[in-house]
Amino acid sequence: MQIPENEIELKAIRSGGPGGQNVNKVASAIQLRFDSKNSSLPDHIKESLLKLRDQRIATDGVITITARQFRNQEANRQAALERLDKIIQKAQIKPKKRKSTRPTSASVVKRLDTKTKHSRQKQLRGKINPSEE
Repeated sequence: MQIPENEIELKAIRSGGPGGQNVNKVASAIQLRFDSKNSSLPDHIKESLLKLRDQRIATDGVITITARQFRNQEANRQAALERLDKIIQKAQIKPKKRKSTRPTSASVVKRLDTKTKHSRQKQLRGKINPSEE
């Protein structure tokens, strides 16, 4: 699914970590913000995006992705867009409905037999009362 560029907000931010003085000067990391509720996506995808359990998706439907994997801005921009695409693809997958099944009659009989045997074994472990004999 192709998202119009005017719906995606890209902002260059400084990237932390090693890199010496260059880290403090160059804004090579990219922060991507995408408001899914006010986007041109179909309604069913918007709903499934909100249902996804992803820390990058806020409750108001804004997806925030920070890419700081690479040392240049363009590569980070591309990585952020790819991550957004993966999230949207994940939301398009519909979960399979569960088919309710019943246990077979043989498995029910086997389970009850096992319970009976286990109960009998535990009764035999009890104290023997001499007055009953």
